[in-house]
Amino acid sequence: MRPTWAPPHHGSALALPRAAPFTVAMFGVATSDDYQPVAWMGRYPIHVTTLLVITHVICMIIGCLLIAVGAGSFLGVLTFDSAQVLYGGRLWQIATYALVHSPSTLIWFAIEMYMLFTFGREVERFIGRRAFIALYVLLLLVPPLLLTVWGLWQRTGLAGSATIHFAVFIAFAAIYPNVELFLRIMAKWVALIFVAAYSLQLLAYHGWAELAVLWLSVALAYGFVHLRGADLELAWLTQWTSRWRSKRSLSVVPRPAVRQAVEPENICESIDPVLDKISKSGIGSLTASERRALDRARNRLLKKSE
Repeated sequence: MRPTWAPPHHGSALALPRAAPFTVAMFGVATSDDYQPVAWMGRYPIHVTTLLVITHVICMIIGCLLIAVGAGSFLGVLTFDSAQVLYGGRLWQIATYALVHSPSTLIWFAIEMYMLFTFGREVERFIGRRAFIALYVLLLLVPPLLLTVWGLWQRTGLAGSATIHFAVFIAFAAIYPNVELFLRIMAKWVALIFVAAYSLQLLAYHGWAELAVLWLSVALAYGFVHLRGADLELAWLTQWTSRWRSKRSLSVVPRPAVRQAVEPENICESIDPVLDKISKSGIGSLTASERRALDRARNRLLKKSE
């Protein structure tokens, strides 16, 4: 069973003040009025994101204790295994895999929890509590369902929540693409760089199942926040793609209409000014257009004489 990839490093976002009856997001975008605490701990509000962080930390501690007392095999019952789901009836693994955290990756786990708390809080603020729960459930269940189908041809496995929380960051970058993170790099470029880097890593090691999970999670996060009204902030991507399409497209330019010069009926009247100029300044003083007019008049006179 191939190990899951670790979450990337990310910068921090500023905490945002609340306003009633709705909150105001980072850059003046009105957010959902569903951003209400689930509970209060003294004066401190407890939101869905906070509860998720607490849940994962508790599960990490329990997992470390189980391994310490020699009961680490219990974690294998919770880890997703397509063969056990399909042929062993362990359907709970479709959801419990995200609660399995290896003690060997505790540094990455700490970064992952920081990423969830920092960026997940802003996503929850923008789309609302109920919508954020729906997004998290989609990111939790859809990838293992895909791997379950994949398991009909090739056995697959999945453990940990790194991909879920990386997708939460993708949702944040889609909502606030121009916020500057570490090294003053905009969130949209950080997201694109990490997605490209991890895609190349999985491609190099032929991790096709993990690559499918990565791109499916990214697509779910992007599509969900787009449907929840992030169109104004997502305009940077649609404008960029429209400009790219416009460079590739070919446009048919209509041929200009040919204008035919209307010559006066009286040839002498039209050519008299030219003849006067020749008599005064010589034929060398004629312009190109005057020479053409003189030639046309001569040709018309020759035709009439014939």
